Amino acid sequence: MKYEYSIADVATLGNGQLAKGTWDNLDALWRAAEPYTRVRANDVHLPLSLHYAELLLDQHPEADPLVTRIAILLHDTGWARVDEKKIMTEGFQSADWRVSDIRVQHEIEGCNIARELLPALGYDDALITKVTDIIDGHDTDPNHNSIEDALVRDADRLWRFAPTGLAFSALWFNKTPNQIRHQLEDQVYPELITEAARKMAQAELGFSIKLLQLDVL
Repeated sequence: MKYEYSIADVATLGNGQLAKGTWDNLDALWRAAEPYTRVRANDVHLPLSLHYAELLLDQHPEADPLVTRIAILLHDTGWARVDEKKIMTEGFQSADWRVSDIRVQHEIEGCNIARELLPALGYDDALITKVTDIIDGHDTDPNHNSIEDALVRDADRLWRFAPTGLAFSALWFNKTPNQIRHQLEDQVYPELITEAARKMAQAELGFSIKLLQLDVL
């Protein structure tokens, strides 16, 4: 992978615009979803993923911003309703981890949570269906079905290239940061869908390599 971008470019790729009103408008949803964010570091992963979704939306004005933001905010909440002891062993480390039952279950539960929370916050059935269509299969189905789906999948992966996501991965999988770095280069980067996401991944991983001394350690 060529690291053509500095960390400053991550912001400039999105023109540095993270419309504050958008974040404020989701406060009620954040509060409603909070009980479902305390598993698998989702209280860190979900806000960071929304940050990357915001940057990607700046590059893809054709995407529905509200559907994208709500879907990324809720996409992994379903982990809160599965057996926490099986999340790592079956959801990340088993031979069939990509399509494991527990991964399917977290998608189902994420859709259930969306259907439970969103009506009370004033969101209509049409939007809720678009959101659940993205959550359903975001991990287990390799195919994306809309630009919003693509942006959610890319935003979900992008946090892993930054120091925070890289560090969590090293702890979860009992690997060195440098081993995770190569996994990101060889396995995760090729899965990114949009050119904007690939540029952001290069910038973030380039920064992580410098910050964590991964060309030395």
